[in-house]
Amino acid sequence: MHDIRIIRDDPAAFDAALARRGDAPVSSELIALDTRRREAIQAAQNALQERNAASKQVGAAKAKGDEDEFQRLRALVAEKKDEIARLEADAKTLQEQLDDRLMRLPNTPDADVPDGADESDNVEMRRSGTPPSFDFKPVEHFELAAAKGLDFETGGKLSGSRFVVLRGAVARLHRGLAQFMLDMHTNEHGLEETNTPVLVREEAMTGTDKLPKFGDDSYQTTNGWWLIPTSEVTLTYSVSGDILDEATLPRRMTAHTLCFRSEAGSAGRDTSGMLRQHQFEKVEMVSIVHPSKSRAELDRMTGCAEAILDRLGLAYRTLSLCTGDMGFGARRTHDIEVWLPGQDAYREISSCSTTGDFQARRMNARFRPTDGGKPEFVHTLNGSGLAVGRCLIAVLENGQQADGSVILPEALHPYMGGKTQITAEGILA
Repeated sequence: MHDIRIIRDDPAAFDAALARRGDAPVSSELIALDTRRREAIQAAQNALQERNAASKQVGAAKAKGDEDEFQRLRALVAEKKDEIARLEADAKTLQEQLDDRLMRLPNTPDADVPDGADESDNVEMRRSGTPPSFDFKPVEHFELAAAKGLDFETGGKLSGSRFVVLRGAVARLHRGLAQFMLDMHTNEHGLEETNTPVLVREEAMTGTDKLPKFGDDSYQTTNGWWLIPTSEVTLTYSVSGDILDEATLPRRMTAHTLCFRSEAGSAGRDTSGMLRQHQFEKVEMVSIVHPSKSRAELDRMTGCAEAILDRLGLAYRTLSLCTGDMGFGARRTHDIEVWLPGQDAYREISSCSTTGDFQARRMNARFRPTDGGKPEFVHTLNGSGLAVGRCLIAVLENGQQADGSVILPEALHPYMGGKTQITAEGILA
């Protein structure tokens, strides 16, 4: 959420920043709305002063026996009371309108974020690893003989399209990947393992910029809870309303949860296999940091996600997203795309972003400087570390053999009971 005071101070700069994301100028509209709000507040304060002054004079008029003046002042007090209530109600309505408008505006990009309209304008930062070469035509994950445990038919029978049931060796691999990621993040990257709910109150979704703009992208229960699209929501909102001691920063957390997305607007995209599901699992990373550390923390977080792929021996590339492809709340985003031989393409497996104080303002999360200064807003960051299902796809496709079996990365052997492959019959061996 944006600070209207910053917009008032330099409206041209604010409009220019939003223009980089393809948004029309809005500062004049916001400032006009804010001016009306402040005028209503000032008018209410003036009316309150007038009422208080009249109230003090009522007793004096009564004591003098001046009935006409007494009645006039009583009527004035009542009139001002009604006027104050009306003006305060107007100010509240205008505040709600301003807040709603501000909440629907995307974050402003950092100055060094590349300009661009869509994903074709993203800038590749680096590549790691070499895509495997095959002496046969590689297939997609759902075509592999070893992936017999991917049961889309039963998933569809239970829940409809974009759901899958995992069985046997594939289910074990999926579980092992999540445990492997958590172990790396907690043992090597210094993140605190956290287990959070997947049902949250509306305030948590609003505070982490998922509402009100993107309500159609998530699921809401009949009694008002929301199913989380990622544990970014729960991990980040865990510090809402808090004033943290600066000495406790940074706070680095990780969680493995179910995630739910309606995939609104994705009709016809990635309909085969399990690349794009309504229900999936992800190991998320969230950092709460001092404002001066957020850019360095983004690089660190990106490195944590890359380290998972390095350990698994998977080839990937890291991109700096352009202004037209960044998410709504992001100030800067690094995407990691893993190589999928079956698609002969790199596909997203992690997205790491700094939101600056965008989320912190919405949820009023601050820290108290060690020098005793005024509390300041923290900066929040989030990133996939990694999407478990997409990592499963990558392991299956990159490890595939001519006979339909899959060789598993060495790093996963301890999580698979010492087994090193999934046979063409779909059995761990």
